[in-house]
Amino acid sequence: MAKNIYAPFGMEAEEVLSLYEIFLKTAGVTTDTRTLTGGEMFFALKGENFDGNKYALQALEKGAAYAVVDKGSEASASGDARVICVDNTLLALKAMARCHREHLKVNGRRLPVVGLTGTNGKTTTKELIRCVLASKFRVSATKGNLNNDVGVPLSVLSIPKDAQIAVIEMGASHPGDIASLVPVCAPDYGLITNVGKAHLLGFGSFEGVKAAKGELYDWIQSEGKAVFINSDDEVLEGMASSRNGLSLIPYGYKYWECELIPSSEDNPFLILAIPESVEPNVNIEEGQEENMVLCRTSLVGSYNAPNVLAALSVGMFFGVPLQDGVDAIGEYVPSNNRSQMTRTGKNVLIVDAYNANPTSMVAALDNFSAFSSSRKMLMIGSMGELGEDSLKEHVEIVKKIAGMDVSGACLVGEEFKNALEQVNDLPSWISWFPTSSELADHLRKESPEGYAILIKGSRSQKMETVLEAL
Repeated sequence: MAKNIYAPFGMEAEEVLSLYEIFLKTAGVTTDTRTLTGGEMFFALKGENFDGNKYALQALEKGAAYAVVDKGSEASASGDARVICVDNTLLALKAMARCHREHLKVNGRRLPVVGLTGTNGKTTTKELIRCVLASKFRVSATKGNLNNDVGVPLSVLSIPKDAQIAVIEMGASHPGDIASLVPVCAPDYGLITNVGKAHLLGFGSFEGVKAAKGELYDWIQSEGKAVFINSDDEVLEGMASSRNGLSLIPYGYKYWECELIPSSEDNPFLILAIPESVEPNVNIEEGQEENMVLCRTSLVGSYNAPNVLAALSVGMFFGVPLQDGVDAIGEYVPSNNRSQMTRTGKNVLIVDAYNANPTSMVAALDNFSAFSSSRKMLMIGSMGELGEDSLKEHVEIVKKIAGMDVSGACLVGEEFKNALEQVNDLPSWISWFPTSSELADHLRKESPEGYAILIKGSRSQKMETVLEAL
């Protein structure tokens, strides 16, 4: 008997195919009546604080071609022929996305999909992979960070029929999150950027994070082809080696014998020197002299080097020449406060304020310590979702900051206030502010000038608020 690939969604193939055939007649999918332009298929999703079923008939009035609703909802009893009733709208959305994925072909063969997850650098790495692959292929990739339970199926459904390869980003904050997403996009290849301390409130521990991220490796081991792996990362190496038969495509500093070009205030961007003849699955012989290709980027921070190497590894595996990949990465400009460097009329700002956790915070501080500048300051927001480890992790960051060679540090958030109370003999140049808005008010009065300034914090702290004051 043929395997029912829609079993994870509680649906039979015939039901999903019927739904998919309707989808093909529409202008796409939406889950928000505010984004309707006409002709879409509206999915009435339900959450803790909302119920899309209440807006299904309104969606039809606003121009939706169909509305998919939960059985037993008020809309399901409307008698409108455009209302499609299912047991669970989210699972139906996921099942339909998987159906779309299965119908996408390239020269008669199944569309290759690269699935991506990790604690830090997911979105940056996804964008770098997209840029590298786009130098040779028509690429479809997750837009922004639509990487959750709803975002992944929407990303899959947005893959056009003429795509030659797809890159799907998957996020996780609880055990089982990745396991619930891989059946949606069914990746052939997997890549975990890294595994660090993040969402500890949801995962419970670092081991919990490893287990959750490793669900991507589990899928590839049983259903996919191979994983791209940073061979410099002992955690990832250990996770991979514990899964017998998992096919690996390694990359990394040591594996490729790459060199990192030191950064400075005059030249702050990440630059890598990569052997010209590097190819996937082939080690450079010891002592072999190679011409080096310089990979110049617009990314700040040596912690982005593995992200760059990951993108080049994926590209070369699919036949993108190294130089073409390097050129594509050189043209990529980061956005949304991710690893950006900005020169204002008064200061040099290194902005990595999209999010933060202990692992990424330490990496950013270490990178800033190595940054060559005579006058440096820190603007650091607290880290969220750390559960019972929050105080301990914030204390460690305070201690690290106290030992740095900087002119000043401004810490934001209640978590840092609690941590500061636990640390003795603090330098006088460390100050605390309840919110980033209050820090911004302080900076407008003080008007610091002539500094290199690192700005980082969790999304909840909105550290970008201070930018206009600097």
